[in-house]
Amino acid sequence: MRQFSPYILGLALLFHSCGPTQSAQSSKPEAAPVAAGTSSASTPKDRFIEDLLAQMTLEEKVGQMTQLTIDVILQGNEATVIDTAKLRRVISDYHIGSLLNVRNRAYTIEEWHRLLTAIQNAAATTRLRIPVIYGIDAIHGANYIAGSTLFPHNIGMAATRNPDLVNQLARITALETRAAGIPWNFDPVLDVGRQPLWPRFEETFGEDVFMVKTMGAAAIKGYEQNGLGPDFTVASCMKHYLGYSYPSTGKDRTPSYIPEQMLREIFLPPFKAAVDAGASTVMINSGEINGVPVHGSKYFLTQILRDELGFEGVAVSDWEDVIRLHTRHKVAATPKEAVRMAVEAGLDMSMVPYDFTFYDHLVALVKEGAISEERINVSVRRILALKKKVGLFEQSLPKTALKSSVHKPEFDKVSLQAALESLTLLKNEKQTLPLRKGTKILIAGPAANSLSTLHGSWSYVWQGNDETKYPAKAKTALQALVEKVGKDNVISRSVADFGAAANYNVAQLKKDAAQAQAVVLFLGEKAYAESPGVIDNLNLEENQLALVRAAKETGKPVILVLLEGRPRVVSAIEPLADAILLAYRPATFGGAAMADVLFGDYNPDGALPFTYPRHAGDVLTYDHKGTEVIREDVPNVAGNRGFNPQWEFGHGLSYTTFAFTDLRSSKTAFSDNDQLQVTVKVKNTGSRAGKKAVELYSHDQFASITPSARRLRAFSKVALNPGEEKEVSFTLSAKNLAFVNEAGKWVTEPGAFDLMVGNLKTTVTLQQAVTLKKP
Repeated sequence: MRQFSPYILGLALLFHSCGPTQSAQSSKPEAAPVAAGTSSASTPKDRFIEDLLAQMTLEEKVGQMTQLTIDVILQGNEATVIDTAKLRRVISDYHIGSLLNVRNRAYTIEEWHRLLTAIQNAAATTRLRIPVIYGIDAIHGANYIAGSTLFPHNIGMAATRNPDLVNQLARITALETRAAGIPWNFDPVLDVGRQPLWPRFEETFGEDVFMVKTMGAAAIKGYEQNGLGPDFTVASCMKHYLGYSYPSTGKDRTPSYIPEQMLREIFLPPFKAAVDAGASTVMINSGEINGVPVHGSKYFLTQILRDELGFEGVAVSDWEDVIRLHTRHKVAATPKEAVRMAVEAGLDMSMVPYDFTFYDHLVALVKEGAISEERINVSVRRILALKKKVGLFEQSLPKTALKSSVHKPEFDKVSLQAALESLTLLKNEKQTLPLRKGTKILIAGPAANSLSTLHGSWSYVWQGNDETKYPAKAKTALQALVEKVGKDNVISRSVADFGAAANYNVAQLKKDAAQAQAVVLFLGEKAYAESPGVIDNLNLEENQLALVRAAKETGKPVILVLLEGRPRVVSAIEPLADAILLAYRPATFGGAAMADVLFGDYNPDGALPFTYPRHAGDVLTYDHKGTEVIREDVPNVAGNRGFNPQWEFGHGLSYTTFAFTDLRSSKTAFSDNDQLQVTVKVKNTGSRAGKKAVELYSHDQFASITPSARRLRAFSKVALNPGEEKEVSFTLSAKNLAFVNEAGKWVTEPGAFDLMVGNLKTTVTLQQAVTLKKP
C-alpha cells in the first residue's frame, strides 16, 4: 500500500473539514482577457493542485511567489545556525514558498540536512503544510556542498565536443544536489557567449548557437531525466532568458542592443531546445534588450516565452531584479509599480531576496484591484506544480540514506576525463609537446600554484577565490606536476596568491631557467564571478607578458598554459612560445589533466568553442557576415583581411594527425521532405591513438538576409587508432539550414548550399522555399 506523506494526509483532512476560504469565495476568474503570464495553450488542470489552490488565501498565494535568501533566517553572522523566530516569521507570517543560496561558504551534507529539515518542519506546521522549494547555483558540479568534486566550467565542456559527457556531469550534479535535500538547481546557462569581455563567459558553452542548444539540452536531460526518480533528480533552470550575454559594453548586467532577427536566430534557439528538453524553470535576464528590461516585458515573458516557445514552468527573476525596474532601469516610478510591471509581464517568482517588500506590494496591488487574483493563481499554480513534480508533497525532508550519494570516487574519474577532453592544444612548434619523461622543468607564472584559478567562479564560495575552502583532493598544476614527474624534476617558486610579486619575478625566472630543460608558464586570470570579473581590456596583463619575454631570452623551450574563463589576447607574445595549451577552468582534477597532456599520457582532443581574437579591438565570431572581412587599407582597394583571429573556432591540435576524405551527400538536389545523409571519412594518419571532433558546416551561397561565412550544423567525436579510418554520417534537412528572414520568419530559401568538413566541400541545392511554423 502506498504511503502518503503528512502533507497530503493533512490536506485531505483540511479539504474535508472546511469550506472555501474568504479569499477563494471572493476570487472569481475573469472571463477575458487571459491573465498576463498565461500560455495560449490549453493545459489540463491537476485536481490536487486546484484543490490546494482553492484553499489558499491571497497572502498564502503571494508568499509562494516570494523567494528569499537564507540570510533572512540565520542568526547574526552565523553561516548555518537558524534563528527560530526569523524562520517562523518567514514561513508562518509571510508564507514564503522558496529559499535559496548559502551564506559565505559551501555547507557539509550534514549541515544541509539540518538546515533543510528545520525549514521543512516549520512549513509542516503551517495551515496548508505546503513545503518550501530550495534552490541553489550548482553551476559546475555541486559547488555548494563542501568537499564535492567540481567539473570544468561550460566553456571547457563545449571544447570537449561531447554532449554525453555534459549529460553525465549533470546527472552527477543532480545526484549530489538532491542528496543534500535540494530539489532545484539554477543551471544550465544557455546564454550564447559572443561578447568575450562579459565576465560570465566561462559559464557559457561558447559562441555558436548550435553548440549551446545541443550542450544545454544534454545538461537539462541529465538534471531531470536520469530515470531514477525524484530522489535523484533536480528541477533545472534555463538561464538567463534572454540576451544577457551580449552587453554592448561587456559589463555585467548592462544593456544589450540586439536586432530582432539576430535575437531570434542566435539567442532564442537554446531556450526553445531547453523547453523541448523538459526544463522545469527559467531565470530571467537581469539586463535589458533595446531599452526594455526583460523582467518587465510582457513581449518577452509571455508572448515569446509562453505563447511561442510553449514554456509552462516557473519563471523566476534573478537577484533583486524586480526592485531594480525602479532603482536601476527607471521604467517604474515606484517600487510598487515595479512589482506590478514584473508580475503583469509574466514573472512567477521574485528573488527578492532580503526583505518582504515584493510580498507587501503584491498583496496591496491585488486588494486595490491593480492585479487580478486570477493572475496570481496562474503563477501559484505553476509553483505548486513544480513542487509536486520534484516530489516535495510526498517527501520534503532530506533523506539520510542519500548522504552516501556524495563524494564517490567514480565522480572524480568523470571530472578527470572531462578535464582531459576539454584541454585544447593551440600551438605546438617542432613537436615541443609532449615533454619527455625525465625532462627537468621550470614552472612559473601566477596560475601555477593556484587552486582558485583552476576552478573560477561558483567554487565553494561565490567568487571561487577562498582557497581554504577547497578539498585536499584538488591539486594545483604545480602539485600535480610534482606528483607526475617527481620533485627532483621540477623547479618552481610560484605561490598561491595570484597577485604576489614572487609570481612575476623576471630576474629569478632567468636564474632558475639555467637549471631547467624547458620553461612551463601558467598564465591567465584569477578567479572571479559576475560583476567583480569585469575588465576593460582583453589583453593579458603586462606583468604576465614580461614573464614570456624573459623565458624566451633563456633559450629554453617555452610552453604556455592558459587558465582563463575567456580569451585573453596573447598576440604580443604568441610568437615567443613554442607550445600553447588552453585549459579554460578545468576544476578539481585540472592539474592532473594538464600534467597528463604535457607529458604525453593523454593525447589532447579539445576544440575551441569560440573564436580566439588576435587583437582586443578586433573581435569577430566564426559565423561572421561575408562583408565583415572587407578592409580597405588602401583607399578604394578592398581586401579580405577583416577576419584575422589568433585561432579559429574549432581549432585544436593533437599529438597525431588526421585526414578527411570522400565528403558526399546522398542527394545533390533536395526538397522539404528529404533527409540528406552527409558522410565523410576520417583517418588517423599519425602514430598515436587519438580523438577527433568532426564538424559539419554549411554556407548559404545567396539569401535574402546576408549569409554567414559558415554555420555549424552537426558534430561528432570519434576515437581512432593509428592508421584507422571511420566513416562519420550526419542527417540534414531543409529545416536545419533555415534562418530568420526580414519578416521574422524561419525560412530556408531555394538555392545552393555548400557543406563543409575540414578542408572539404560539396554543394547541394534546395529546389523550393520552406517556411517553418516553429524554429
